[in-house]
Amino acid sequence: MQETLNLKKHGDTAFRAKDFVTAIDCYTQFVDGGTMVSPTVYARRCLSYLMNDMAQEALGDAMQAQVVSPEWPTALYLQAACLFSLGMENDAQETLKDGTNMEARKNKN
Repeated sequence: MQETLNLKKHGDTAFRAKDFVTAIDCYTQFVDGGTMVSPTVYARRCLSYLMNDMAQEALGDAMQAQVVSPEWPTALYLQAACLFSLGMENDAQETLKDGTNMEARKNKN
């Protein structure tokens, strides 16, 4: 368990230092460990993938973040960014609208 947390911590440090290759590696080990699930890890690995021009992998993580945390608008915003990167503008705009609507509903409550 502590080793898994250390992987996340090391990934977070690499992410903040903009060492996205190391962040991807650490977060992948964290995810592959399977003992904990974190939408933040998927979100940060998604952004790390995007910074390395790996939009398809990034989209997979953005979608996984939504599975883990269905009421988290950030997951939809990340999906929209990935879809734009993949040249899927119409899908990206729809997803962005879904995220905005979800956030508006959350802020009303």
